[in-house]
Amino acid sequence: MAKINFDGVEYEVESLSQETRSEFEMLVASEQRMRELQRDLAIIQTARNAYANGLKERLRSETPIGSSLPEDTLTVNN
Repeated sequence: MAKINFDGVEYEVESLSQETRSEFEMLVASEQRMRELQRDLAIIQTARNAYANGLKERLRSETPIGSSLPEDTLTVNN
C-alpha cells in the first residue's frame, strides 16, 4: 500500500478521502511542474549566457558609438 508522510505523520493513500487524494495528486503534479520549470530555466539561462558571450566576442570588432545610449538601447550585463 502506498503511503505518504506529511508533516511527520504517515497516511495510507488508499484510506484517504477522494478529495484528499485529489489534493495530494495536485500537490505532486505541482512539485513535478516546478522541477520541470526550474530545469527549463537553467537551460534558458545557459543559452542566454552563451549568446551574451558570443555577442561580447563579436562586439570587440565593432566600433562603439558615443558614451550616451539612446532610449531604445538594450543593456546587457554579463
